Amino acid sequence: MLDKEDVQVTRQKLQACHSNIKMSPGKTSVNIVNLGRVAYRSALQIQQQYVRQHFDSSSQTPNTVLLCEHDPVYTTGIRRASYPAEEEQRLKDVGAEFFRTNRGGLITFHGPGQMVCYPILNLGCFKKSVRWYVCELEKTVIKMCDKFGIKASTSPDTGIWVGNNKICAIGIHCGRYITSHGLGLNCNTDMRWFDHIVPCGIVGKGVTSLSQELGWDVTIEEAAPVFLEAFSEQFNCTLNKADLLQNH
Repeated sequence: MLDKEDVQVTRQKLQACHSNIKMSPGKTSVNIVNLGRVAYRSALQIQQQYVRQHFDSSSQTPNTVLLCEHDPVYTTGIRRASYPAEEEQRLKDVGAEFFRTNRGGLITFHGPGQMVCYPILNLGCFKKSVRWYVCELEKTVIKMCDKFGIKASTSPDTGIWVGNNKICAIGIHCGRYITSHGLGLNCNTDMRWFDHIVPCGIVGKGVTSLSQELGWDVTIEEAAPVFLEAFSEQFNCTLNKADLLQNH
């Protein structure tokens, strides 16, 4: 199990790797853009800009992973469930925003202390299979948890689990093999936000976080480099730090 000092060393090593990265023959290059704390609406607009550029045949848009943290927000996906106006207002009244989206899955929460990852990838550069892509995301999170000494796994329900508690929600969209939306990994999230919903519509299960499992405060800043290391290994790609596209 990694202690706080080990995590810091891992973070420093990965940061050094990013600043001195060398392209490997046969490996796809993926840009990493850290948006920091950003409103959910803004993150949607940024995702849409990257997706549109992929669809523009005159543009050579790089594969990109957007990392961010949101202000409190509840989001729903395209799976059939009833979220009437009264339910939407109830959730807004507790201090969060509410958005209906085109991702997979049911209702979930994003907010401070949760690392959100939006890969905007052309699966033609990897493998043209949505099922493969979701499996690789799942394996990435499981590998990351293993680096922290946490035994995580998939289940018949969506997401990544530690026992009967979900540590990471996954909900993606894919059109013409260009991906958007992604995952939310609880680092040091205030878990009380989940008390107001049935996360992902799964009754009888709980939620957890890296901090809750390890017994010490794990920040997004500590978790992100470990996640990116697992991502580069699982997707067999090289990572490059990049700036946000202009005119978003």
